[in-house]
Amino acid sequence: MNARVKITIVLSLICLVVLGGFFYWYKHRPAPVVAVQYKTAEEKKDIYVRFDMEVYDKILQNYWDKIKDEDLASLFKLSLAKAASVSTETINLPTKDRAGTVKMLDNAISNLKDDSAKKSMALNTIIVALYNLQPAGRNGLLSSKQEIALRENVSNIDSSKNLYTDLGLQKGATKTEVDKTFQAQKAILEKDKSEEAKSKLKELAYARDVLTKDETKALYDTAQIEPTIFTHIVGGTTLYIDMSKVSPTTFDEFGKAIVAAVKNSALDSMVLDLRGNIGGSLDLAQYFLGLFLGKDQYAFDLYRQGDFQVQRTTFSKISELKQFREIAVLSDNATQSTAELLTAAFKHFNIARVVGTTTKGWGTVENTFSLDTVIDPNEKYSLFLVHSLTLRDDNQPIEGRGVDPDVDIKNPDWKSQLSKFFNSKNLINALAQIASQPVVR
Repeated sequence: MNARVKITIVLSLICLVVLGGFFYWYKHRPAPVVAVQYKTAEEKKDIYVRFDMEVYDKILQNYWDKIKDEDLASLFKLSLAKAASVSTETINLPTKDRAGTVKMLDNAISNLKDDSAKKSMALNTIIVALYNLQPAGRNGLLSSKQEIALRENVSNIDSSKNLYTDLGLQKGATKTEVDKTFQAQKAILEKDKSEEAKSKLKELAYARDVLTKDETKALYDTAQIEPTIFTHIVGGTTLYIDMSKVSPTTFDEFGKAIVAAVKNSALDSMVLDLRGNIGGSLDLAQYFLGLFLGKDQYAFDLYRQGDFQVQRTTFSKISELKQFREIAVLSDNATQSTAELLTAAFKHFNIARVVGTTTKGWGTVENTFSLDTVIDPNEKYSLFLVHSLTLRDDNQPIEGRGVDPDVDIKNPDWKSQLSKFFNSKNLINALAQIASQPVVR
């Protein structure tokens, strides 16, 4: 079997595995507790107190930082005061530990007049507490609907829109029908010089591109997943890859793009554009880096509760990448999450040089944790917690710092610095042309 065919088949299989839901934040969730354990009489007596204390316990166990019992108890006191709209002086926390927190919550919740008030107090206390865990605003309480939306976002599914509807077509319309409809609407919109018409034309052109290519159309028709990789050639020898997001299909899309590109022997350099990339599934970083480093190689560390957890690559190196002797990564202040981690890893392993500006500094790995205590028969809640921190190429946390470029385009002489990091004149010219221009998607 042809080597390239093998690569394509394996990449497709990997994509299917990832699509099965094995995201980092999902597959590392602890197994659900079969039976609820009541640690105190107050929890056994009142389901709303038990609900809050289950959250308390899961924070201690799963939060990225080694939060002290006394600090968490104090946070719950402040959160309860906020939820009850009273001063903290009126809240009695007998002891700054779990036992004191239970008694405090029992005194505040159990005496409320009805279940609706109790539920509201319990939920609001948790919402405030989670919001104020550092980094502030990064943790939260999810309803089942919100968790579904989160999974769709990680999978690059936007259920709020439909590309066929944008074109005025029924789902499953043929490629010919899509293109014919687009051309008709394009002719009308091009006569309209308004910004709204330009925006609409761009939207329809994107829909046409997705729905007239066999692979992207099939994926959209079956799972409503949009592509994340877009390519073209710059200056005859540089492959430009725009990676808009890190989703379950990105690995497969990238591999196929490389397999297709190496048919052009003139290509000898690559630009990987991660500007505006909001990240996504962390598992993909380990697969992706394996293409460059090989299988079971050190990829990066995650920092959690005082320990560094080594993550290794999970896919084999592909020889086709050798054709690209120089690689540049483009970054900006909207490059975040997994995209930042990839940028740091490319720098650390000297796979690529980074051109652009410092990344966003969103260096957290979030995870969902189901709650077993049910306080509403029509709703199932889960925690969304920062579980780990990612690290830069200098082993410092990405969070709040970002990843610095090798060539910062904020410097007036940035173009002259390109020759210090790259040898290919065509690549240098391509970067000088692209790096300071906004990414167009």
